[in-house]
Amino acid sequence: MCGICCIVTLCGQHALHDFFNKDILCRLRRRGPDSSQQLIKTASDLSYKCLFSGHVLHLRGLMTPQPLEDANNNIFLWNGEVFNGVHVGDLENDTEVVFRHLTLCSSEADILSLFSSLRGPWSFIYYQASRHSLWFGRDYFGRRSLLWQFSNEVNNAFCLTSVSVYSKSGNQWQEVPASGIFKIDLKACATTKSLSLTLFPWKYSCTENAGTEIFINVLDQVSKDLPNHIPLVMHESKLCLRAPVIPLNKTISEASGECPGTDISNITHVVSVETLQGFIAEEHKKKIVRRFIDVLGDAVKRRVLSLFRDEDQKSRQVPSMTDRKAHVAVLFSGGIDSMVIAALADRHVPLGEPIDLLNVAFMMKEAKQKGTTKKHTSQEVQPDLLCPLEGCKNLDPKPDDHLTCFAVPDRITGRAGLKELEAINPSRTWNFVEINVTVEELKKMRQQYINHLIYPLDTVLDDSIGCAIWFASRGEGFINNQGELTPYKSPAKVVLTGIGADEQLAGYSRHRVCFKKYGLEGLNKEIEMELDRISSRNLGRDDRVIGDHGKEARFPFLDEDVVSFLNSLPISEKADLTLPRGIGEKLLLRLAAKDLGLAASTVLPKRAVQFGSRIAKLESHSEKASDTCSRLKLLS
Repeated sequence: MCGICCIVTLCGQHALHDFFNKDILCRLRRRGPDSSQQLIKTASDLSYKCLFSGHVLHLRGLMTPQPLEDANNNIFLWNGEVFNGVHVGDLENDTEVVFRHLTLCSSEADILSLFSSLRGPWSFIYYQASRHSLWFGRDYFGRRSLLWQFSNEVNNAFCLTSVSVYSKSGNQWQEVPASGIFKIDLKACATTKSLSLTLFPWKYSCTENAGTEIFINVLDQVSKDLPNHIPLVMHESKLCLRAPVIPLNKTISEASGECPGTDISNITHVVSVETLQGFIAEEHKKKIVRRFIDVLGDAVKRRVLSLFRDEDQKSRQVPSMTDRKAHVAVLFSGGIDSMVIAALADRHVPLGEPIDLLNVAFMMKEAKQKGTTKKHTSQEVQPDLLCPLEGCKNLDPKPDDHLTCFAVPDRITGRAGLKELEAINPSRTWNFVEINVTVEELKKMRQQYINHLIYPLDTVLDDSIGCAIWFASRGEGFINNQGELTPYKSPAKVVLTGIGADEQLAGYSRHRVCFKKYGLEGLNKEIEMELDRISSRNLGRDDRVIGDHGKEARFPFLDEDVVSFLNSLPISEKADLTLPRGIGEKLLLRLAAKDLGLAASTVLPKRAVQFGSRIAKLESHSEKASDTCSRLKLLS
């Protein structure tokens, strides 16, 4: 993982460094603490200048400083991981491998073919010297952050960066849409003294018969957020990128579920592990569940093994117990998503290596413990959040007395989940990291770091999720060492997160609302929309927030093979929203969890991190999730 940045000016009146904010440089270095370099490229016969800045977090192969430059003056910045599509040897660095393939491309179609073949998260910036072209973009899902900023028409400057700083006014930063790959013809732009962008969009099929409607829709969508003086055009030959996943199967069989509006409260299915066992006994269902476990397991395997494990990896010596450290961590609530990820990681992380389970809790207000008015209680402490349905009957809600203020729902389910994982593999060292955040520290870190990382997003929901993930992925807390809580900071550079499960498996409450109103057809449309917007709603923000600690976010549920497998199934095989909460949503994942040997966690209903960690409503009770968050604005 890296922090990458590029600044382009089309006139010589301003120095490049006039546009390079020192605070941005500092945040880029936090993302890439192992190497920082800059390179300035000037075309002798043209007026444009480019500054390239690369900051590397070393995770694979030999340490490779960025930016890379070859003998032909091509320059490459890469923030990504190649898990498949192009071969990367065990001792090779994927930055060098991709750059080598790029320099062999002789046409635009070759470049698009290369990026179409890559499997894994990425954002990149590539200067093609022979054609004075600047290429850049994000992967199909937008799993790596990339922001852009356009100056006014007079200055003619353009900036790209993995992370920026909060801007009160002036030229705002925006996330580069994960709609395709962009190209700037610097020679033409320098001649006209104006910027123009060419977009090569993602499509399921790049054949001539694919039609122009998709091109027009993507153009309109991207153009509406660009300044008026920045034109966006398609390539004259309608070249495009081939999507790395198959389209969503929207088939609805007559036997699929009940009609919308059905009163599901009378359905006799009990929310219990035994109910899941009944589903999985069916041969057809069992076959799909086992195939899902295989595909998701392979995705997790790629993400926990594509990682340099220090000198021990070279010598193949087993370190002593005291020297063993975790290389992989899981954002861990004890819910179904993180439990399955942890259980699958256990299958592939070397046995002598601990796995860190990062569990965050925000200090609950004293008034909540003493009791409040009845109205207040019903708003803040919903019973199903504290002990959801039958699934929690085996949970132990008794934390240490002095940490009662951190006994949030996710802490309770997290501890119970730890016991389940220990039962599956008692030989594994599971570091359950209790990360406790006070209101004072929350406010301090938000102003110092987090608001810049969440930016340009700005809602209450972005604040709640962004803050929770920042503290969790920092990994500073306590672990239980033979009955005593001792301070611990996770050394893991890879952080696995379960995002993508709810979006694909109908895990959100809005999916039940949609199903009740519009049936399976409406639910299919909602599911399709989820992955279309996940880059702008979640992934750029999460990458910036986790990357701020010099750690890399990896998303097994958004592995291309996993998405294609789930897209191949009709909705009825993935969820059944006629069934109660704790069973019907993410049914396929619950069945997989049961098959993996998990127990009570398999029937825990969805609980969003902002509620489970108790950050929601912590500082204000009146705001809505979609409101602009005043706390994300810098204090004067």
